[in-house]
Amino acid sequence: MAVVVQKYGGSSVADPVRIKNVARRIARKVRGGFKVVSVVSAMGKTTDQLISLAKSVSENPDERELDMVLVTGEQVSCALVAMALRDLGINAISLNAFQAKILTTGNHTNARIVDINSKRLKEYLRSYDVVVITGFQGINEDENFTTLGRGGSDTSAVALAATLKSDCEIYSDVAGVYTCDPKLYPKTRKWKYITYDDMLELAAMGAKVLHSRSVEIAKKYNVKIYCGSSFSDEEGTWVVDKLPEWLEEPVVTGISLDEGQVKASIMNLPNDATVISDIFKRVAEKGINVDMISLVKNGEATHVSFTVVSDKIAGIKELLDETLSTYGGNYHFYGRFSKITIVGTGMRSNYGVASKFLELLASEGVEPELITTSEIKISALVPEEKAHALVEKICEEFQL
Repeated sequence: MAVVVQKYGGSSVADPVRIKNVARRIARKVRGGFKVVSVVSAMGKTTDQLISLAKSVSENPDERELDMVLVTGEQVSCALVAMALRDLGINAISLNAFQAKILTTGNHTNARIVDINSKRLKEYLRSYDVVVITGFQGINEDENFTTLGRGGSDTSAVALAATLKSDCEIYSDVAGVYTCDPKLYPKTRKWKYITYDDMLELAAMGAKVLHSRSVEIAKKYNVKIYCGSSFSDEEGTWVVDKLPEWLEEPVVTGISLDEGQVKASIMNLPNDATVISDIFKRVAEKGINVDMISLVKNGEATHVSFTVVSDKIAGIKELLDETLSTYGGNYHFYGRFSKITIVGTGMRSNYGVASKFLELLASEGVEPELITTSEIKISALVPEEKAHALVEKICEEFQL
């Protein structure tokens, strides 16, 4: 049997009208000869509202209980989509993560998928034309509900596609993958194809089309992803392992802007590698993501800088107060910055991209606070108030 996984985001199922629209799209796929596993997010801003509700009851909600609250959002939209499909004459059933047996790690609010019971899924697909499954959630080995963190529904969908060895179609309010967020640069171009590597870098650097964890799974299991809009039939973008041979590889594929960044600097640490590794080990244990790490040795002291999103400062401050009481040193937080990243696998075989990028910043009077590079990306930390104008200039310079 031909199986496809379709994921619909929160904006696609935000109200009854949109839910009926999604049901019609799924029904059209079924009538085209497919069995469909449909993964749905919570309606609109439901997840944010549930978090706010939990915090109105408890200042610091227990994570297990918070997950019990959050999973209800997807269960509502999931059942409503199944109801709408049945009204269209489609044999559909809704399942939550417990019923679908999506096993995750134990860490609540940020779990990772460990296994999916493919045998159980295939049994449902033999009995039903559509299986609507809650995104964003799983169960741990104690059969407690867990959630997968932001973008978790993308991860659920791609993991299900990997399990079923099928393609994955991800629908939102955006009609594909663009060189830049159209809200930042209206003249942006849309790609017909983009590689996993380019998409992974763009997602990790703040592009909102796909969550980076979903792209990691797609690359590992070679799942082709189609990104399209649930509001139109406009052609979208395929995320693939390699571009078609007839398509010329662009030097720069896209640009992303990640706002709300703060630079943290730790000064006068001992010149001991174990000190640095211990600090970042503690950061990881707190579940805090840091980026753009820079290390400078100066005589007998080591200075480290990195970026962190502004809402994680309290956690970093607490950690550094505790850690530096042991090792010595002092720290300071700087600014509010934005991180601009240009990405392109074509950089591997083309010279001069970094110099052109830095020349453009200089021409606009911007001295970046931090710069990091890899084979296929360049990131610069710039003043927040200049970021939007810089994005437009960079898009024009690199013909994005």
